[in-house]
Amino acid sequence: MYRAVVTVKLKKGVLNPEGRTILRALNFLGYKEVKDANTFKCIELLIEGEDKDKVIERVEEMCRKLLANPVIHDYEIEVEKVD
Repeated sequence: MYRAVVTVKLKKGVLNPEGRTILRALNFLGYKEVKDANTFKCIELLIEGEDKDKVIERVEEMCRKLLANPVIHDYEIEVEKVD
């Protein structure tokens, strides 16, 4: 069994309205030292697989087909074996 963590972030230059809203709210609450805020999505999957390379290959496929939009998103995959 493997645990895969996929982190999906907006590409550089793509507007992040949620992050901007968080930044404005923090500044409004007096946290003026905060100069930027970005949000991202983290997806954790438990996957049965023969080996780590095959699991990574399958998760890459999942990202291309569903988990990330290649036009606006970048993603990172981390995979570790769990018992």
